[in-house]
Parts: sequence; structure tokens; C-alpha cells
Amino acid sequence: MDYPWLHLPATAVDETARTLLGWRLTANGVTVRLTEVEAYSGLGEDPASHAHRGMTARNEVMFGPAGRLYVYQIYGMHFCANIVCGEPGRAAAVLLRAGEVTDGLETARQRRPAARRDNDLAAGPAKLMQVLALDRTANDTSLIDGTGPAVLSPPDSPTGTIAAGPRVGVTSALDVPWRFWIAGDRTVSVYRRHTPRRRETAPRGRAGG
Repeated sequence: MDYPWLHLPATAVDETARTLLGWRLTANGVTVRLTEVEAYSGLGEDPASHAHRGMTARNEVMFGPAGRLYVYQIYGMHFCANIVCGEPGRAAAVLLRAGEVTDGLETARQRRPAARRDNDLAAGPAKLMQVLALDRTANDTSLIDGTGPAVLSPPDSPTGTIAAGPRVGVTSALDVPWRFWIAGDRTVSVYRRHTPRRRETAPRGRAGG
């Protein structure tokens, strides 16, 4: 199977993200066609990236090799998945934001009983992971050689028009247009710009802590 995005450099992570739209991710009896993704660059290049300040035990997988999953937990309960890309030693990853369930629909409905419509089953990074039944145990596993719980395969048909805009939920580099989605697709998640919490103003004459 051909994986052309594997050969793109880390500096072209935005191009890799575009290329991955329409690809199919299969795990635990469900297949999702990727309809929305976000690109994240590496060390010192992207303040919104987990790898911006260097390698840690958490983000080590982001530094390659390409074709592996980087999975992390948010809010202590939900999981998000990224596809690692670029050459080894240069951190870059593409966050999987949303997709369309194309196979295993009944299983996906059972895993996401709160979803009112099938279009909402995987319309968000945590929702996508839920329908695929993937968690932290999938971290640092391959998507391309069949050894991991998930397998990535090429699109069945051309992707169509691709739109771009700001990433979701980041506190830095808010306006970098590295979120990509298939224009007009109803499974794309709702865009919400990050809004910082307001801090109480310290009384006059006192320095802040």
C-alpha cells in the first residue's frame, strides 16, 4: 500500500494534513473516513504544539518515525489521536478532529449512544476515538504495518474541496490556519475559538502573586 504523505518533511506538516483528508481509519470493527484534521509542527516552531519546548516522556512519539499514533488524554477522561509525520527527530503530527463512520455503523452507535445523528458520531477528536474504541494503549503503535489496533488506508474516491481555518481550543498561535476540512461535509465539528478565562483584577496598591 502506498503512503505518499510518509515522505513529506516535518516542515510540510500542513500539506500532510491536507493529504490525510479522506483517508480511512479502521479499528475495533469501525471505519471512519477523516473529514477534519489539524496540523502541529515541532520544536520551537509552533507554540500550540506539545513538542514546542522539546522532547518529554509524553510527546516522545511525536519525534518519529512517521506513521504512528500519538495519543494523549484531556480533561482526565477523553483521548485524542494524532498521526505522526515527518522525518525521524523532527516533531510533527496531525490531530484527527472528525470523521464519517463508513463501516460498523451499529457498533459506533452503541459506543456513542448520546449522539442524536449519525453525522455527530465522530464529529470531534474525543468522539472519533470513542467510536473506534481507542485509548492510551494505542499510543506509539503503527498505523501502516498491521501491528497496531488501528490501520490507515487510502481514500476510495477524490476528497473534494478542502477548506482551511484557525485551529480549535489552542491558547497560542490562535489564528494559524492549520485546521483543514472537507468543505460542506456534515460530519465536521463545530468551530469554537478559545476564550481565555478572565482573572480578577488585584486591588490597587497591591502587587499580584
